[in-house]
Amino acid sequence: MPKSTLCELLGISRQKYYRACWTEAKSKARATEVISLIHQERQYQPRVGVRKLYFMLKPRLRELHVGRDMLFSIMRANHMLVKPIRSYQTTTNSHHRFRKHRNLIADMEITRPEQVWVSDITYIGHRNNHMYLALITDAYSKKIMGYDLSSSLGTEGSVRALKMANSNRAYPGLPLIHHSDRGIQYCSDIYQKRLRRYGITTSMTESYDPYANAVAERVNGILKQEFTLEDYNYPIEIMRKIIADAISIYNQRRPHCSCQLLTPEMMHRQNKIKIKVYKKSHQRGTPLMRQENVLILSNK
Repeated sequence: MPKSTLCELLGISRQKYYRACWTEAKSKARATEVISLIHQERQYQPRVGVRKLYFMLKPRLRELHVGRDMLFSIMRANHMLVKPIRSYQTTTNSHHRFRKHRNLIADMEITRPEQVWVSDITYIGHRNNHMYLALITDAYSKKIMGYDLSSSLGTEGSVRALKMANSNRAYPGLPLIHHSDRGIQYCSDIYQKRLRRYGITTSMTESYDPYANAVAERVNGILKQEFTLEDYNYPIEIMRKIIADAISIYNQRRPHCSCQLLTPEMMHRQNKIKIKVYKKSHQRGTPLMRQENVLILSNK
């Protein structure tokens, strides 16, 4: 049937019909370009969410007249939203003979880089390929200062991460607190001796709640979930290279919500911006981890 006859039957003008076709074609072309931009960024950050994508791609999205709501709609329609993965595995052995230190940062306001470092060890790998990633993160800038991947929970990996963090200090003359859980690695004589050698004060959690060291746990989650480190099953030599790349992207490319959407590297170079802090719930006083509400929704 000719389009002119179809338009008459539907009671619309040919001009309106062709305008609708042109608008649909333009929308599809715009969505295709947006999807291409998303794929380019997700080559570096496979599970980065809508809010951070919008911030990183904002100049190009403005040229395409795409706001955050439209970006969300395009990603939802193309099944590109990510669903947070929550997992927790215990790597802490606090039943040991070594001294356990007081929590010095419970009510402290973090106002500058290298005021407080938080440390933790997280499990990476499969049942037949156990690996443990020791991390030291600056509590203000969220920059990962030092890290080490090893095949055991021995103290050596944590010490190597500490050595790297100390060598990366940008403000070595300022007082610094090292905060961790009460794991044997951090309480051990060799680790504490290294902290004293660097002039760093020790602080430790006083509970067994994983959220008592919330910043460290959050960084663990970002590396494992957004960078899909748990999906890899390679020998440790290859995993060390993968983790080095992921941490470099995290520090230099990924905007951080608590840093006013600056990258950790940018945040670490200044001390004027006030960081966003975690609110505490009324139950047990544990911090609430505020995350983007992104779910996978079906497109009908």
